[in-house]
Amino acid sequence: MKAFRPTKKRVEVSVGESVRILRELQELSQSQLAELIGIPQATISAIENGRVNLGLERAKVLARALNCHPAVLVFPGWEVPLESAA
Repeated sequence: MKAFRPTKKRVEVSVGESVRILRELQELSQSQLAELIGIPQATISAIENGRVNLGLERAKVLARALNCHPAVLVFPGWEVPLESAA
C-alpha cells in the first residue's frame, strides 16, 4: 500500500475577513464591537470590507476586544512552521 500525505486545506482571508470571523465567533454584532472599543460601527464595517486599513494601534484595541493576539488580525495568512511552534 502506497503511503499518502493528506492535503493542506487553506483558505486565504483578508485582514477585514479575519476581523469579521473573530467578531462573529465572539457572537458580537458590529454595533456591539464598536461600542465595546469606542469607535463608530461604520468604521468596523469599513475595516471588515477593506475600505479602511486596520493599522497597528487599532489592531491592538480590536485584538483585546476579540481575545486574540494582534498578529492574528494583522497577518491572517501567516503560517508558523510546526518546529517553531513548540
